[in-house]
Amino acid sequence: LHVAIFILNAKVLTLDECIDKSLKNYPDIKKLSLGVMQKESLADIAKADYLPQIDALARYNPVDTFVMPQNGEFKTLNDDSFEISLNAQQKIYDFEKTSLNIKAREIDRDIACLSLNVKKAFLVYSVKISYDLALLYRETINARKKDLHAKKELYKQANALVKEGLKTSADAQSILSAVYIAEDNLAGAKAEFYKTLLSLSVYTGEKIDTDTTLIETLKQKKSDKDLIVNDMLEKNFELKGFKEEIEKNSLLYNASKAQNYGSIDAVASYSHRRSINDYDVSLAGIVVNIPIYSGGRIDAQTQNFVIAKEMAKESYNSKKLLLQEEIESLIIDLDRYEQTLKAKEALGESSYAAKEIIDARYKEGLSTYIEALDAASTNLNAKLGVIEAKFFISKTLNRLDYLQGRF
Repeated sequence: LHVAIFILNAKVLTLDECIDKSLKNYPDIKKLSLGVMQKESLADIAKADYLPQIDALARYNPVDTFVMPQNGEFKTLNDDSFEISLNAQQKIYDFEKTSLNIKAREIDRDIACLSLNVKKAFLVYSVKISYDLALLYRETINARKKDLHAKKELYKQANALVKEGLKTSADAQSILSAVYIAEDNLAGAKAEFYKTLLSLSVYTGEKIDTDTTLIETLKQKKSDKDLIVNDMLEKNFELKGFKEEIEKNSLLYNASKAQNYGSIDAVASYSHRRSINDYDVSLAGIVVNIPIYSGGRIDAQTQNFVIAKEMAKESYNSKKLLLQEEIESLIIDLDRYEQTLKAKEALGESSYAAKEIIDARYKEGLSTYIEALDAASTNLNAKLGVIEAKFFISKTLNRLDYLQGRF
């Protein structure tokens, strides 16, 4: 009953809750989200070039000098004047320069979204690692508590055997030294556990108490290597970003070339002026702008986009090779950790059985303290090895998820 009440009252924090809170509260995510909004605004600015540009002008001059011929002479007259005008310009055709620039800006927005997803995926990966580390240290603390308790019991037995004259004080003192070492190791595990909870608190933006209950999650099994590589090539956010960079620079290259052909615009204006007399002026027509000489600026811009495109291609190829190498290394590590886990689990069973026998023999004074401590150490190392192997398997699977664009 007491245990049930404790479980109900304990604070429970799942991995999914940590991830949701981190994605909501972490400053870098907020910053990159604003970056996406900024790129969206730049895309809207580029789209404005498609729409009519309309300007209104109002001007009033309190004093204006007018020159008029009169009787064969020029006379001047000072009077006020004003003008109200409305001007409109609409782009008709610019050899797709505007549409290409708009597409490039939209890809810039998509690249910003991919950068946001890269950060989100890495944040989720980091939260998973911290959560698993907390689980590891919690299990380590439990294992070291049991080890400390066992060594204290062994110390009591050694003192009893010393009193009976079956063992020397060297036994008791040696085991006491092992107790102190076990206490120090337990304190170290607790410190690491508290620091890991602190890291989780930084990610989630909320304080996580040391008595919080963490729930161990089921880990998915690894997929076929070729399937993982293909999935990575298709879904990895960084590779997608480089592909978008290639496409963006290709569009900007074509837009830069289009500048050589100029543009065709429709223009219209209407104005009402009063300068001694009132009159209206209106205009409607077509304007053709053709660049004759730009000092090499357009050619330099075009060459710059060619270079940027090739750099993005090489960045993609380089990243692809690095990711393939990392995935193959991770799969090798995963196979190794799975074998390690099996070996440590088997060692745990055999070492526990051996420890039980040696402890029983020590109580009867039939084995030495060295054998007893060695058996306890072997069993503890087996337990810690199982815990660490499970952590490294989880870490490797989480890294594979990150590289495949999963979060």
